[in-house]
This record gives sequence, structure tokens and C-alpha cells, in this order.
Amino acid sequence: MTRLHDDMPMTKVIRVLLADDHPTVRVGLRVLLERAPDIEVVAEAEGGQETLALIEELAPNVAVVDCELPDIEGPQVAAEVERLCPQVRVLALSAHDDERYVRGMLEAGAVGYLLKEEAPGAIVAAVRTAARGEGYFSPGVTGKVEAWVRGEPPGGLTERELEVLRLLAEGLTNREIAQALDIVVRTVAFHVSNILEKLDVLSRVEAAMWAKDQGIIP
Repeated sequence: MTRLHDDMPMTKVIRVLLADDHPTVRVGLRVLLERAPDIEVVAEAEGGQETLALIEELAPNVAVVDCELPDIEGPQVAAEVERLCPQVRVLALSAHDDERYVRGMLEAGAVGYLLKEEAPGAIVAAVRTAARGEGYFSPGVTGKVEAWVRGEPPGGLTERELEVLRLLAEGLTNREIAQALDIVVRTVAFHVSNILEKLDVLSRVEAAMWAKDQGIIP
């Protein structure tokens, strides 16, 4: 656990907690953010439990939370922050633009989603925007965010394609899927082809793995 400025008067407007299990990432973010006159990094955390404890104790304005913390994943942390300290704004931070992470963090209450590849100015802007309770999203995830807001299924799949995918992931053949859904085998084959194309995968196994990663199947 690293605390910063515990004995110094809070003179800056936006108090930030950084949660990432990579020390170099935290150092880079801290140095970058504290160059801004209106931002102060009050604490750093390596894991989810530590993040939650520090948020309860310090009540920062913004918690910049990595989606992949070693003990508790980002979406769970965001959900707990929403429950325990709803005044704290969670800004998701990730190296990934996968729908599973984007949807998971937003559904858990994160106000924005920031990719680690963003330019320094964008990171500062994201923290300021989050402090106002407004959404900030990296360009690489805006399409996924818009789909989530519209309530669209992940991967751009239709409801029928999701049904086929769930059965496919259970190991059913096209004939068995057709029987389960009361449709013809040719229609199942058409749906499977569309699923593979939309998910940009080459096999049923890869499609099943994608479904598991997205939480579509347990």
C-alpha cells in the first residue's frame, strides 16, 4: 500500500486513487496526473481489496481502476464502490477493448472507460470528466459503449444467434440445435456461419470460448 501526502493539506480539487497491479503504470499515471494543477493522487493500490479499503477510508473523488486486478476483478470493485461509496466516480482503465470488460465495468457503475494507450492529455481529461460524473470513453471502445447503451447483445449477435451460440457452446451438433430450437438444419448452419463471421473466429471451439469470456455461458 502506498499513500501519498497524508499529512499535507488538500489544496487540489480532484482527489484521485490509482488501482493497478503494475507499479510502473501507477508511477507513470501519478506523475502525469500530478502535473495538472487541479489533480492530486491521494493513494495507490495493487489489488481490489486494498482499493476498496482505501476508498472507504479516503473517499477520493475519482478511482482509476484497472479491469484486471489480481484478487478482485475491476467490475466487482466498481460494483462494491457503487454500493459502499456511490459518490466516488470509478474510471475504468484497461489495455483491452473486449466487450466483456467494457460491458462489465459499465454495468457495475463505472462512469468511463479509458484505454492505457491513450495520449497523456486524454488521460487528464478523462479524470476531470469523471470527477464531474460524466462519461469519458476512449475512441476504441465508443462503438461498444453505444451498443451497450442501446441494449444490443454482445458481438452484434441477434437473439436467435445468441440462442444458437449457447447451444453450440454446450457441444450440440447442428442437427441437435435444430431439434432444440424447432428449426431446420440448414437454418442452423446459416446462423453458425454468421456467428463465426461476426465474432471473427474460425471455429465452433473459438466461438464457445468467446461466449464463455463474455459471460454468455457459465
